Amino acid sequence: MFIFATATFWLLFGSSLGLIASLKMHLPDWLNGMEALTFGRIRPMHLNLVIYGWLSLGGLGLSLWLIPTIFSTHLRLPILAFAGAVIMNLAVAAGAWAIGTGWTDGLEWLEIPWQIDIFIALAVFLFVIPLLVTAWHREVRHIYVTGWYYLGAMVWFPILFIVANLPGLHVGAQQGTVNWWFAHNVLGLWLTPIGVGAAYYLLPRIIGKPIYSYSLSLVGFWALALFYSQVGIHHLIGGPVPTWVVTLSIVQSLMMFVPVIAVAINQHPLWLGNLDVFKASIPLRFVAIGALMYTAASFQGSLEALRSVNSVTHFTHYTVGHAHLGTYAFVTFVLFGAMYYVIPRLIGRVWPYPKLMTVHWWLVVIGFSIYFISLTTGGWLQGKAMLDPARDFMESMELTVPYLTGRSVGGSLMVLGHFVFAANMIAMLAGKGKKRQAGPGLLETQPTAQLEK
Repeated sequence: MFIFATATFWLLFGSSLGLIASLKMHLPDWLNGMEALTFGRIRPMHLNLVIYGWLSLGGLGLSLWLIPTIFSTHLRLPILAFAGAVIMNLAVAAGAWAIGTGWTDGLEWLEIPWQIDIFIALAVFLFVIPLLVTAWHREVRHIYVTGWYYLGAMVWFPILFIVANLPGLHVGAQQGTVNWWFAHNVLGLWLTPIGVGAAYYLLPRIIGKPIYSYSLSLVGFWALALFYSQVGIHHLIGGPVPTWVVTLSIVQSLMMFVPVIAVAINQHPLWLGNLDVFKASIPLRFVAIGALMYTAASFQGSLEALRSVNSVTHFTHYTVGHAHLGTYAFVTFVLFGAMYYVIPRLIGRVWPYPKLMTVHWWLVVIGFSIYFISLTTGGWLQGKAMLDPARDFMESMELTVPYLTGRSVGGSLMVLGHFVFAANMIAMLAGKGKKRQAGPGLLETQPTAQLEK
């Protein structure tokens, strides 16, 4: 609960900085009185706070609940996990401060100085050790697919993070290659397993029906492990890197259709065939739509890797919209649904203000829709304008202003939704909410026998 609460704080802080950065795109003279409030510092502070403070910390908190649950045992070495949570929070705060003061490693997604990254790596190890020990002492022989995704993520992320942040090792074109190898794999081999694994548990658990095929779920997991690692290099199409490296990335990007379709077959029909539960359960709505957005973001990313498409979208706001389709509409939505499901089971009380859950849902859904459509449309037009030699470069910038304004409108609704979510959580922590009646799903009005069927 400490982890969920602090992760929510970083969500509020990080997304507020993101909104400020968004406004600066079309109000460049706003808040320009000090260096820490310039776009070049606000934007990376936003990125790192939501990636490490919200998504990573929140995902680690969820893993502390999910792994013991699916393995039918208690969490081992919880004191290490708590120490990891404290260190992670301190490191995230120190990283944001460092970027705000101008102390940065100067690489996108790797802005936090390596001296602080040491403590993030230490914090992650303090989480990973209890989780692996817990899995080792499992009371069930069978490993459900959620366990595969989460254990894979716990092994992959420390390797990614340490290799990418080794000081002085990567220079020149190699540095750019490692930069995007890491940046894309943070989503694909860290946040994606957290989101997909949680959806694999929560969708059948809330609905009360199993997934279509366990074997197919393992095809999705191993295909992700096999094909994702080199996907990020398609961000360097046209850059000073060997053509074969970029071509390999494009091929692997297209091969990502395999795990994504496997996940889609297992997850989407499950909730689409139970729309009555979808309408009744806010947690299910968040998880189901988040899972759907995983499919959408992956398909879009695979197509975006094609040279013909990339030549238009590269260096445009289109890419920013795509990044948020994955990190926000997919992972953040799943994390919202997971926290709505898990927190009542931690505290023993239901959410005190159910209407705020609905308000939160509509604010972020409508807000993100405006945000994504604005950036996708404006970014594509921007790319086409930049490719037209008859049009001045400034024209390609000026035509994006209405779409950037739409981005800020959508972002404002999203941030407002975050504060609504936090208000409900604060009320719950303050003792509001009725005592929760234990049951197999969130739909407490459903008879237990009916859900067990």
